[in-house]
Amino acid sequence: MKINCNWIWALMLSTTLLGCSQTETADQTATKQEAGTENGATEQPSAKKEEIKTILFFGNSLTAGYGLEPSQAFPALIQERIDSLGLPYKVVNAGVSGETSAGGKSRIDWLLKKPVDVFVLELGANDGLRGIDTESTYNNLKTIIEKVREKNPEAAIILAGMQLPPSMGQKYTREFGEVFTRLAKDEKVYLIPFLLDGVGGNPELNQADGIHPTVEGQKILADNVWAIMEQVILPETAE
Repeated sequence: MKINCNWIWALMLSTTLLGCSQTETADQTATKQEAGTENGATEQPSAKKEEIKTILFFGNSLTAGYGLEPSQAFPALIQERIDSLGLPYKVVNAGVSGETSAGGKSRIDWLLKKPVDVFVLELGANDGLRGIDTESTYNNLKTIIEKVREKNPEAAIILAGMQLPPSMGQKYTREFGEVFTRLAKDEKVYLIPFLLDGVGGNPELNQADGIHPTVEGQKILADNVWAIMEQVILPETAE
């Protein structure tokens, strides 16, 4: 797939601008998840909580749905599909704009205070744009996976792959892409080959900044995620 170099340079120039607009939403979601169990004292809700499984999306501005309403981000679109199928899963969007793998490693412990059944890890893109050593990114993502498994041994883990264009340097681009394929193999987790497949570099599917997907772009991201997600939550129908 060809990637527009103007898109990647816009990404590099805008890395420092990916900050706080969605951070509050992500933190509020996690806080609400925690507070719900602390404040829910009735017997009926507690019975339901044992039946409802949690899917935690842990990522950066792509997961957070930067520039859009939370309901337009791909995690919310996944929830819509789940609801339409009548499946007992609740999606939690813990995306924070500008997040790196190191930042995610520091943040994950707080989010793991509550059980997770499916964990979607979407981090690393900001590492690549900043030229961070790929082994550091690999180790940070590996640590996050290990932390999730320590708290939730039976959780299914999905890793969202990311790619960079050759303009970042052929050697670094190759090594960066291998972070995700190698990690998926080493840790035996599900892999979305390229989260932005069909969206990255397409002006019609990205907002005016050339970085973040539009509403239509987010729908394609949801399709890319669902192609793997359905193998996890609908194993009996997976081919």
